[in-house]
Amino acid sequence: MMKNKSTDKSFRTETMLVRGGRDPELTGPFVSPPLVRASTVLFENTAQLCGRADARFSYGLTNTPTIEALASAINDLEDAHGTVLVNSGLAAVSIAIMAAVRAGDQILVPDNVYGPTRRFCDKTLAKFGVTTTYYDPLIGAGIEKLFSDQVGAILMEAPGSHTFEMPDVAAIVNVAKKVGATTMIDNTWASPLFFKPVAFGIDYSIQAGTKYLAGHSDALIGSISTNQAHWEDLRTTHQNFGVQGGTEEMFLTLRGMRTMAIRMERQEENALTIARWLQEQPEVERVLHPALPDDPGHAIWKELIGRSSGLFAFILKDMNDEAAAAMLDHFDIFGLGYSWGGFESLAVLSQVKHIRSATRWTDAPTIRLSIGLEHPDDLIADLRAGLDRAKAAMA
Repeated sequence: MMKNKSTDKSFRTETMLVRGGRDPELTGPFVSPPLVRASTVLFENTAQLCGRADARFSYGLTNTPTIEALASAINDLEDAHGTVLVNSGLAAVSIAIMAAVRAGDQILVPDNVYGPTRRFCDKTLAKFGVTTTYYDPLIGAGIEKLFSDQVGAILMEAPGSHTFEMPDVAAIVNVAKKVGATTMIDNTWASPLFFKPVAFGIDYSIQAGTKYLAGHSDALIGSISTNQAHWEDLRTTHQNFGVQGGTEEMFLTLRGMRTMAIRMERQEENALTIARWLQEQPEVERVLHPALPDDPGHAIWKELIGRSSGLFAFILKDMNDEAAAAMLDHFDIFGLGYSWGGFESLAVLSQVKHIRSATRWTDAPTIRLSIGLEHPDDLIADLRAGLDRAKAAMA
């Protein structure tokens, strides 16, 4: 889809979340855009069929009222030229990379990258003649020293989704522009509610809409938004791979976006309350959250984003993985499972120390928390009991 003209009106973000995707031509008088399931689109005559490339709707894979409603709502929120939908966050990263690089290119990827993205680069992207170079996420402008003669793209995460290093995004973007490299960022942590990458000058904004956009742990979806210069590459690559968000998932994601602002505000507040509490616990070595003043990336986070979501981590002090398991295995509230951004709180043991290649991570257990909408006092009590179990396991 192309840029939705509703962005000509200067609505605030919260209003855009409520109104996005409601084109009267498609939705009529209904507040919530109806769900349209379709594969075949019928034409009135042969001339229309043969000219379908210019049609608003030509086949269910390329556009339906449901696709257009969600894509336009996300596009407005991203302040981008165009947005495409896919069926997961990993698909969003993969399609964005494939749109940006060519055989013989180098792509630079942060060493703290989402694990499946690393797998895609190592196992699949390499087959297409693209070289992946992993970099220290804190390298900043020093990334220029890693450039080969054919730098195709630079991927960023801000912050990393397991260890939460905050990269100097502005410095990396400036260096990339000097050599003509395409920039892209997995912006799922901040979401376009708190940071708009395309408006900042980044070429591709990638979202795992599964997380905060959908927000209810019941939909797998991803989105990629870009500027005018890269739109044709993205649109064509997306079309040629034949991927699209699921119809039900698109409907659920658009519905989830209506409450995204209030959900993220509460999750931000809850997470900061819990992060500050964890800082005071003797069993905790360090809390990994860029919104905390003593975090190494705090100044960059404050200037770039200034708001935070519900995802962060902490490192246990003088404990092993068995102690971490004792903590995790018997929570009353925290669920033990992957993904994040939903209404319920989750915890996982982050297994990152064995997969890094450009940096080293601590051997101490790192626990990642996704804070939901429960009362923070109940979550703190659950964590306190868990820390007691971990301490007992080391006795």
